[in-house]
Amino acid sequence: MMHRTCAAVVLLLPFLLSACAPSESAEEAAVPAEATVVAEAVVDGGAVYRTRCISCHGANGEGIPGEYPPLQANSDIAGDTGRMIRVLLHGLQGELTVNEATYNSVMPPWGAYLDDDQVAAVLTFLRSHFGNEATPVTAAEVARVRAQTIDRQTPWTIAELDSAGRATD
Repeated sequence: MMHRTCAAVVLLLPFLLSACAPSESAEEAAVPAEATVVAEAVVDGGAVYRTRCISCHGANGEGIPGEYPPLQANSDIAGDTGRMIRVLLHGLQGELTVNEATYNSVMPPWGAYLDDDQVAAVLTFLRSHFGNEATPVTAAEVARVRAQTIDRQTPWTIAELDSAGRATD
């Protein structure tokens, strides 16, 4: 009796395994593998913001009065991409005026912690959120500015940024 039961299980095993295996839907089968890889490679700028920026600039980009400037409707955010890339890569120190309020704290440099895709993603996020409306930033732009400023060892000042030129220079 035991022998017949084992034989029946062995005969049915391939059928049972195929019935339990996940099946590929027609939509999944139609998507090339390369498209899946590209979709997974996209960096979520909002996620970068939430892990790196939110503690100083707030959940809604409101900043902290007298401490850290707001990112809401901020002309610097929506302005020259090179300037913002420089600030994100190397930091900012000294007096800064945003929306008629003055701030004098230090923004840390994130260039050693964020790759070009992450910098582009978070800047694109900032340029399209919190009342800002500006074009996206590309990883190629970030790479160009990173290469131009590779020897920078200290945070920027506003005066230095003003004389640094635009991202496309």
